[in-house]
Amino acid sequence: MLKEELKMKRILFTCSVILMVAFFSSCGKNVGSGENTATADVNSDSDGSKILQEKDGSISLRVEKAALYHDVADPKNNTAEWSVLVSKSGRFDVWLSSATIDTTNLRYRNNVRFNIRENNIEKRPGCDKIVLHSSDVSYPYFRADSFLGSLYIQDTGSYSITVISDKILPKDYNAAALNTDDSSKLISVFLTPITR
Repeated sequence: MLKEELKMKRILFTCSVILMVAFFSSCGKNVGSGENTATADVNSDSDGSKILQEKDGSISLRVEKAALYHDVADPKNNTAEWSVLVSKSGRFDVWLSSATIDTTNLRYRNNVRFNIRENNIEKRPGCDKIVLHSSDVSYPYFRADSFLGSLYIQDTGSYSITVISDKILPKDYNAAALNTDDSSKLISVFLTPITR
């Protein structure tokens, strides 16, 4: 009788462990019939390394190399995020590069939000510089550079840089299918050191 009770307790214990493992493993999964409109598309370097600062102190961040988060229902919250290793601190000008068809109006509906630690810049980009014959874009687009502002990075080390804008478009973006304007899109962000 005692052996049968021990055997039954082992079976119950094993079943309860299996049920707990199954329950906890399903907690992280998206279950349900609701449609999830936010997607993540990670386009980082294949080895997952951080973006390094150039010898001249500049930092170049291409949207195609960022971790991208898209919200089809509310594209103003589309986000690009980079992991950057800053080796030279100091004051920097922040510029955006956009691919645009109309060089007089970039057609950003909302302000672009730039963040690095506690440094925040928010501004609607304008056409401050037009770069003709840029290898960053192909016909019918031109490259337009927009000055966002300046910031001070006090310490060296690892930083997460995020940019939020409706003009951060997914790789498989189809303007006709989404009934949106594709006359411009954000292609890169760059920080240039201010020297005295």
